Amino acid sequence: MSRLPPLNALRAFDAAGRHLNFRLAADELGVTQAAVAQQVRLLEERLRMQLFNRQPKGLAFTAPGRGYHARIAVAFEDLRLATEQLRPEPTSALISVTPTFAAKWLIPNLPEFTAAHPDIDLRILATESVSSFHGDGIDLAVRQGQPPFGASLEAVKLFRNDVVAVTAPGLASKNGRPIAGARLADLPKVHDTHDLWPAFLSMLKVKDRGQRGLRLSQTALAIDAAREGQGVALVSRFLVDRDLEAGHLVQVTPEVLSGGQDFYLLTQRPPKRKRSTDCVAAWLSSRAENDSPPSFIRL
Repeated sequence: MSRLPPLNALRAFDAAGRHLNFRLAADELGVTQAAVAQQVRLLEERLRMQLFNRQPKGLAFTAPGRGYHARIAVAFEDLRLATEQLRPEPTSALISVTPTFAAKWLIPNLPEFTAAHPDIDLRILATESVSSFHGDGIDLAVRQGQPPFGASLEAVKLFRNDVVAVTAPGLASKNGRPIAGARLADLPKVHDTHDLWPAFLSMLKVKDRGQRGLRLSQTALAIDAAREGQGVALVSRFLVDRDLEAGHLVQVTPEVLSGGQDFYLLTQRPPKRKRSTDCVAAWLSSRAENDSPPSFIRL
């Protein structure tokens, strides 16, 4: 055993080799990027050979490094499997989502998941921060963005970010007419941190003439304000599907703005996933696929 390199150095090398990036390896291990780089450097000194070529945009294996990493990865996987065989598989899953996704889509659909998987304890971490799979112990995450998200993660698109303008039926139909672009320019606007109104009005080729708008920190609050008739909000269409069908909101103009940041389900690549994680991921993908995009509801 005394001839083996330190375990921390091997763990850092394993993570860096899977990500080919010190920063992403550090996020997984819950340490600093400098700590990972130092552990890998210590391992190279111990072995007296270079394992990575440092490049401006990441890492590349040397020939000895690639072969060594393949063996080390198998060894760590054997350790993980041996440990799991000593204890029952957990039946819980922790998912990280934004507060808006939790309130407007996930929680309303949870009864369906509970009925299908009563043995799984699904726990929700609602946060605007980007959670770490290693540091925060999460099993899944739903985030807006564009791939790639990291070599150790699988990404499945759940929803396109199709942004529409919605408001309460009473505010939309005061004049008894559908809202055209010019009239929309006169209505009060509800803003959130995404600040999409300039792009939306530019698409309609109109200038904002509304009174001073309401500014809120979360999209969920903007949706609630629109339901109360405090203005027109711009939101991802799938988040207000239920409100549109129930008549609590109306889509006031048929134009759709592509938000560019779609919603993805992120999971760790097998074999690091639990059975419960796979069940939650399969349900989310199936439920999102079955959600037909709502049509434009005219006034």
